Amino acid sequence: MTSQIESRLAAQLGAMFVTLAIVVIVANGCTPRNSARGVVDDFIDQHYVAINLRGAEPYCTGLALDKLHQEMALTSGQSIDDTTRKPTVHYKLTAERDSPDHIQFLFRATIEVPDGGSFHKNWMITARRLGDIWKVSNYSEYD
Repeated sequence: MTSQIESRLAAQLGAMFVTLAIVVIVANGCTPRNSARGVVDDFIDQHYVAINLRGAEPYCTGLALDKLHQEMALTSGQSIDDTTRKPTVHYKLTAERDSPDHIQFLFRATIEVPDGGSFHKNWMITARRLGDIWKVSNYSEYD
């Protein structure tokens, strides 16, 4: 009887260890949302993936906010909602340059357009520290 209890206890401890290991690995792989990279990823998700310029506003300041407002003016009257066929966007970080108050990220994106093929873009996005928070202060894209 004791042997069965010990075996069951050992199996439960082993399962808990595996679960804990998975949680630690996943947690370490996630970017904190209040970090420079987290803010930039949220900006990319709103601006380039969801095509939600209003949704990208809270992540921006300065020149980036001005650019975003210009894009909004150019696209006013064009409805983008759940029925809009949106491209599929994949991106990866290719370079990063740190400074004490800002970080510049360079991404390589692949944009797949439904029934339209795919193309590549480079995005240069700068995040600036404003007190305890990070905001996108500039962004540009090129081929």
